[in-house]
Amino acid sequence: MALPIMPSTLSAGSFPAEKKTFEGSICIATWNFHEASQKADELLSSGTAALDAVQQGVMLEESNVKNTTVGIGGTPDREGNVTLDACIMAPDGNAGSVACLQNIEHPVAVARKVMEDTPHVMLVGEGALNFALANGFKKQDLMNDETRAAYKKWLEEKKYQPIINIENHDTIGMVCMDNNGDIAGACTTSGLAYKMQGRVGDSPIIGAGLFVDNKVGGAAATGMGEEIIKNVCSFLVVELMRQGKSPQEACKLAVERVIERNSGYKDFQVAVVALNKSGETGGYAIHDGFSYMVNTGGKNENVKSAFFEG
Repeated sequence: MALPIMPSTLSAGSFPAEKKTFEGSICIATWNFHEASQKADELLSSGTAALDAVQQGVMLEESNVKNTTVGIGGTPDREGNVTLDACIMAPDGNAGSVACLQNIEHPVAVARKVMEDTPHVMLVGEGALNFALANGFKKQDLMNDETRAAYKKWLEEKKYQPIINIENHDTIGMVCMDNNGDIAGACTTSGLAYKMQGRVGDSPIIGAGLFVDNKVGGAAATGMGEEIIKNVCSFLVVELMRQGKSPQEACKLAVERVIERNSGYKDFQVAVVALNKSGETGGYAIHDGFSYMVNTGGKNENVKSAFFEG
């Protein structure tokens, strides 16, 4: 399928940025994370800045032990270690990220400390843990009885096969626009269940799992992280919006780019959501079954995503 050719040079002034015409605030998030989205919406409605709202929103899922692929209670890797990935991006373009972080419940909070208190964007593994501990975060066991039992059962066959739409309890990517029209985003996950030790997906990668440009809008992705990284999906969505595409059109084109570049697309899911400065939202996925939250002014809606039917 033919897709529009991206310009070779993308400068801040190459395309007209969308102006905020939407009155109030708005939040979008991957999947049906109602409580997290509602928390962010409540904060935004009370005048909280987008950066604080998006962090507090996703932290609810990091603390949700029933969600086995975000934060505490996350499913471990093949070696039995829970490793967390997260990133956060501010309206001024600053960003922070952590990957392969163990024993810390709120990786997104550590990512924000990286963003605000270091000259770096990403810290990983032992370095990320040491940084967290030095900044007052408490070390704790992220496994619980349920995830330990599931891991022991998995060890019986050690079968690794990603299941389409198992991500409905997976990555939470969230983008918020506050009353001032400023946009921020966050993304957090424990990644694929029983992944190889050291594996990092798209969630902590700026431009892959999350991207925000305060002149244009923001986007977040979920699904098969490797494919999202290869196609820099969130950045692509924002750049398409910069060229004048609606969030819905941009999400569709980005997912079609993944499909075009991998003939095995029927075996995995990729989904993206987006929000622009006008308060328009959109979402698109390879397969049926993906949904996303749109929250504004106390109205919380879970939207069934459009998907590829070709």
